[in-house]
Amino acid sequence: MMECSWKVLVLIVCTSLGIQYTAIMSIRMTLKPSCTSMTVENRCGQIKDNVTRALCEDVNSQQARKHILIFATARSGSSFLGQLFNQNTDIFYLFEPLYHVQDMFTTSNDQLTIDRRSLLGAYRDLLHNLYDCDFYSLENYIKPVPKDHLTSSFFRSGSSNTLCSPPVCNQTGRIEESQCTKKCKPLNLTLASLACRYKHLAIKIIRISEINHLRTLVEDPRLNLRIIHLVRDPRAVLTSRINTFVDQYRPFKIWNSIGKKPHNVNLELISNICIDYSNSVEIGFSRPTWLKGKYMLVRYEDIAMDPVKKATEIYSFVGLEWKERVSRWIEENTKKAASSTKFNKFTTIRNSSETAESWRLHLHFNIVQAVQEICNITLSQLGYQVVDSIQQLKNLSQSLVEPRLFLPFV
Repeated sequence: MMECSWKVLVLIVCTSLGIQYTAIMSIRMTLKPSCTSMTVENRCGQIKDNVTRALCEDVNSQQARKHILIFATARSGSSFLGQLFNQNTDIFYLFEPLYHVQDMFTTSNDQLTIDRRSLLGAYRDLLHNLYDCDFYSLENYIKPVPKDHLTSSFFRSGSSNTLCSPPVCNQTGRIEESQCTKKCKPLNLTLASLACRYKHLAIKIIRISEINHLRTLVEDPRLNLRIIHLVRDPRAVLTSRINTFVDQYRPFKIWNSIGKKPHNVNLELISNICIDYSNSVEIGFSRPTWLKGKYMLVRYEDIAMDPVKKATEIYSFVGLEWKERVSRWIEENTKKAASSTKFNKFTTIRNSSETAESWRLHLHFNIVQAVQEICNITLSQLGYQVVDSIQQLKNLSQSLVEPRLFLPFV
């Protein structure tokens, strides 16, 4: 009899919570147009009921915060693009938080322990939670498991200025990325969640391959997401990967050295880059209603050639005020000659105009031909010219980047 009473009580509580949740969501939807129609000064302040006013303020807070997603692929210049947001003190920037999800479900042999569809679902769930400033959701994936919401294993925490600044970090003054993880750890996820709520949030990802996989996030009205889709010449991407991911691309490195293709070269590593690009670009170009006002295609080469111009265009699309601090960072970090910068494959300090097409001096013509054959459609879509000779490849006075105007879908 006692057991039955408990079951009835639980059922009543659950039903009550469900009714309250439905009521709250109804009030949110009702308030949304009326609240946003008020002036900034009077918004929500005229509402006398405390609960209703709090809900109104919550709606406006969600609308005011900018949620930005840098959608890219590995070695496409996404770290540089991310800095254009990271250097803005009004923005909380996260560098590759999906790394922890992949790491959790990957064995030492780089084999996934779950199917890719489930992995994609985990990616989306984590992104949704992070855009709600729920950093505790990361604890499901960080290894070792954080204790008391403290962790020393947050991937590239030094890449986020907010995570290296008060109140998240108790150190004052400018801290370089290499020093942040030493001086600021362990990372307090509670403080990170609180700091997030007072800033816009920009997240960089390279682990979701196609833009249609983000549709559920884009269509969520609470997120009001803006996607910056970054692309780069696949020949340049491959050149960078050969030099960065040594083990995975070792056969390509041999091919690049001797000019003869080894038998164990995996050409899918090239074709996958272009298939993902083409599939996403086709969706973007078709302008589906679910991407309206939320999608902007950007070529890395256009950013590299004129970073301030392109960055201000991106800020305008997102709806952010331009910051002179960002201009100063661009000036300081994009004018350095290659000889004056110590080599670091992950650095964002470089002469950007020089590096935009420098791959042409480092990739063997035979590999260039192979990429062009596999990726001819993608190259044409994005405005990258093919070369027919070694002389044309090495002649940097003639750009292979066609002038193209990719207008945001607004």
